[in-house]
Amino acid sequence: MSVLFSGVLVAGSAQAAPVGVAAQSGQAQAGQAQSGHDQSDQNRSRVVTYVALGDSYAAGQGALPYENACLQNASSYPEVLDDLKHVRLVADPSCSGATTADVLSVQIPSIRKTRKVDVVTGTIGANDLNGPAVAAACSVSFESPECQAGLAGVYALLTPPAPELPSELAVRLTTTLTAVASTIPGAAILVTGYPFLFETPPQTHPNYATIVQLNAAIAALNDTIEGVAVQLAQSGIDIRYVDVTAAFAGHGIGSADPWINSTGIEAFHPTAAGYRAYATAVRAVW
Repeated sequence: MSVLFSGVLVAGSAQAAPVGVAAQSGQAQAGQAQSGHDQSDQNRSRVVTYVALGDSYAAGQGALPYENACLQNASSYPEVLDDLKHVRLVADPSCSGATTADVLSVQIPSIRKTRKVDVVTGTIGANDLNGPAVAAACSVSFESPECQAGLAGVYALLTPPAPELPSELAVRLTTTLTAVASTIPGAAILVTGYPFLFETPPQTHPNYATIVQLNAAIAALNDTIEGVAVQLAQSGIDIRYVDVTAAFAGHGIGSADPWINSTGIEAFHPTAAGYRAYATAVRAVW
């Protein structure tokens, strides 16, 4: 965890049984006449129903072609997961540009009648910080008023107002994810972080300071998301944080094999390969 959030976030990570694997209970123990092998086969064959929520990173912006105004496409990580044999995506209201407020007011109401949901994924938070615009401004000129004002706004939402109080973004995420849990009780919630946009260059690189600052802001965002997930897990909600930074290591902008776009409307969003990496990271904690 970042020192910036000490006293607000709880160290450690949420631990939960894999989705589709029953917790030990009296009922489960009563069924021990069936072999462990047979139970394992049943778990693998059962279809896991799945709902995806979130912003452009959930919708798939960055991988073409787009299917609608939300910039959803077949290469998004929810669609990659849906292609798995035992996964069925039953709802996907994710949309490019969505904030925590949009998830609360639009996306969650749209899934209230969805039944028998086993897993919900969520990628959310960057648009509350105006992340894409800040990245664009700072990539042009780190010293520009637009970049400096954008970074100031980012850290205003990420910095706790007092040592024992959560940051504004932590409050928004807590409200949103709690609403997800109450809307689809019993579903496992997998909330993802974001990858570092740039590969860190040598210190002699002219953009070294800019890249370090932008990646530090993403690290702070991820710390906040993870901290909220940990605290909600400790309150009894089945929620887990999915780190994607390791999956994207060596594949940022400036690398030999970037999985992040650098130009056009796709800028600062994953490629199709990046979304496959997202799906793999999500599946690892599924």
